[in-house]
Amino acid sequence: MLTCGCGRWMHTEGIEERSYGDGISQWFVRSECRGCGLKVGVDVPAGQPGRLVDRMMWTDEAIHRLDRMPPYLAPLVRREVEQDVRVRGERVITHDTLLRPRTGERIEWDLDAERRLDRVPAPVRAMARIELERTAADRGEQRITVALMEEVKARYFGMGSKQ
Repeated sequence: MLTCGCGRWMHTEGIEERSYGDGISQWFVRSECRGCGLKVGVDVPAGQPGRLVDRMMWTDEAIHRLDRMPPYLAPLVRREVEQDVRVRGERVITHDTLLRPRTGERIEWDLDAERRLDRVPAPVRAMARIELERTAADRGEQRITVALMEEVKARYFGMGSKQ
């Protein structure tokens, strides 16, 4: 934890995700002393906040994505994501954390499936991604295909395209 010059603990106030063109990602951790009001920010390698983060925190980008979800869905997603992060012993919820399947598996996407997901309306796109990745992980599959998308679409909405 950071300690201010006045002797009090610095509290984490926010985290920004920053990506640089050469594949380097960093987090900008903002902290504030609640005693004297001193504010500081520190760039750290993504995923390595060390002791700078004093509690579970959502990055600004993850909060933005959560805020764009339908109001009936956001609290459910928040609860599920925070539970997953607690189980993993993590403290920071990033944009990628919000989108990863809760099974912990790494799921790849076919290019055609990724393009198709881009056409899903923004308010439901994140949940569609989560459900597709969860379904694939539950089946032991490591790839999202258009066929899987059609199957999930038919199951939830009765809207699968006719082959």
